[in-house]
Amino acid sequence: MNALLVIFPYKYQGTWVFDDPTVGLFREPFIAGIDTMIDKAAADVPNAEKGFRAIFSAAPFPGANLKLEWRREESGGNWYHNDRFKMEGWLCPALLKYFPTAPREIYVKIEPKN
Repeated sequence: MNALLVIFPYKYQGTWVFDDPTVGLFREPFIAGIDTMIDKAAADVPNAEKGFRAIFSAAPFPGANLKLEWRREESGGNWYHNDRFKMEGWLCPALLKYFPTAPREIYVKIEPKN
């Protein structure tokens, strides 16, 4: 398994989504607070709604600018807290396509696509 993973979120009909054909996901939505965290974290990325790069890992890495801390499981997904934005968000069961179990922490680097 890779230590660093990459997805390219974008807005589709007003909702943050991403595609990852390697794990069978198409327009997989971010909801329940994670969408609001993305709004805040990507605010300085030019044209973020047309797509940006999100590099993520269960381990800290140089340049990570967002940290999510696990809180609890619910409805097959997991709630994470972000201290910077003082809020929680829910990651759906698609998280388990990237990790064997929900990580205690997820580190993310949000940046322009290129």
